[in-house]
Amino acid sequence: MYSSKIVPVALLSISLVSCAPHLPQPLPTVPPQFLPISSSVTISDHKIDLEVASTEEQLSKGLMSREALPDNRGMLFVFNPPRPVTFWMKNTIAPLDIIFLNQGKVLFIANDVQPCKLPTCPVYPSQPIFVDKVLEIRAGLANKLGLQTGNSLSL
Repeated sequence: MYSSKIVPVALLSISLVSCAPHLPQPLPTVPPQFLPISSSVTISDHKIDLEVASTEEQLSKGLMSREALPDNRGMLFVFNPPRPVTFWMKNTIAPLDIIFLNQGKVLFIANDVQPCKLPTCPVYPSQPIFVDKVLEIRAGLANKLGLQTGNSLSL
């Protein structure tokens, strides 16, 4: 609802913000989630144990606030029914490879996705492609293991 009484205060707030130094703002602290290992994937004879996120809360939290992943760990996001999804790196500490899958087939790989410390972060969408799973592993590991779009993974 618009009110003329708010305009002067809003203008003052805008001018004060524009005069303030642009310092990085600390990210809110989000406690990391640790899910049980309940799946695995083998890529080029390299086994990766996976935590599986399937509830809305688990899916939205993902690997936020987690330190670097070892080469043998990752997180699998399960979407049932399959749908277009969008990922971002807000509150994420470790760089990741994000692998979009449908029925085990690699549809797209976002390689070496860096953490985001800004209020607005880039997004990594599958759209318009429907996916049923997304796999996150340590940044650079997909390239190191030779994983490519079109490969099939057994999870």
